[in-house]
Amino acid sequence: MVKEISVGNVKIGGDRPLVLIAGPCVIENEVATMRCAERLMTICNGVSIPLIFKASYDKANRTSVNSFRGPGMKEGLKILKKVKEALGVPVLSDIHSIEQVEPAAEVLDVLQIPAFLCRQTDLVVAAARSGKVVNIKKGQFLAPWDMENVAGKAVSTGNDNIILTERGVSFGYNNLVSDMRSFPILRKIGYPVVFDATHSVQLPGGLGGSSGGQREFVEYLGRAAVATGIDGIFMEVHEDPEKALCDGPNSVKLEDLPALLKKLKAIDAIVK
Repeated sequence: MVKEISVGNVKIGGDRPLVLIAGPCVIENEVATMRCAERLMTICNGVSIPLIFKASYDKANRTSVNSFRGPGMKEGLKILKKVKEALGVPVLSDIHSIEQVEPAAEVLDVLQIPAFLCRQTDLVVAAARSGKVVNIKKGQFLAPWDMENVAGKAVSTGNDNIILTERGVSFGYNNLVSDMRSFPILRKIGYPVVFDATHSVQLPGGLGGSSGGQREFVEYLGRAAVATGIDGIFMEVHEDPEKALCDGPNSVKLEDLPALLKKLKAIDAIVK
């Protein structure tokens, strides 16, 4: 049985309907972030899907040193706090070091461990010790069953409010593949499982100085993953992906989101 977890006013796991974790890849500025969050709330209310808003205050794993990383932790958390208080929506962002855990936990409802850092024992343990929900992204280099040991590091602190997120696995150079067998395997570990539908169509480093992506496949992979009975879907969205400062090629255009969510919700209802 998969554990049910409360994230602010959102419940995920157990037999609960699908939850959406969505937002821009990175906080570009306060105005754009608030506008995106407001549109997401309107969309999710319209299709009755619970929302957890995500946006990174610092993308510390960009392809190039010249890539835009975000406003930094202090300013980024200030913006996420405003989103949370103004809209009443739970918020999620990445942490990259132990030093970030305490200030991030003062604002965030979910501390996210980036895929590249999921094997960093001290970081996972520190995040769990905060008492916050911890979303651990499965590394592109791990098999799904390897995540049981990663989850065990968090649980060793006494905090079992964990979410496990699949985001594809490395498949040759600059390519990822999503194995649908991963989802039932991950759910057997006992915690809510989320599919990162947009990072899974990313082409890491595929453009040389930045990552490429194939957003045209987000819907197909998302529909397949929801059909396995997962608990949440993770998507990076943007009002104009072609102008996004990070992960534009794999981000979903906001205006395309309502139709996609209706399809995913219908599949989820059949499965559950």
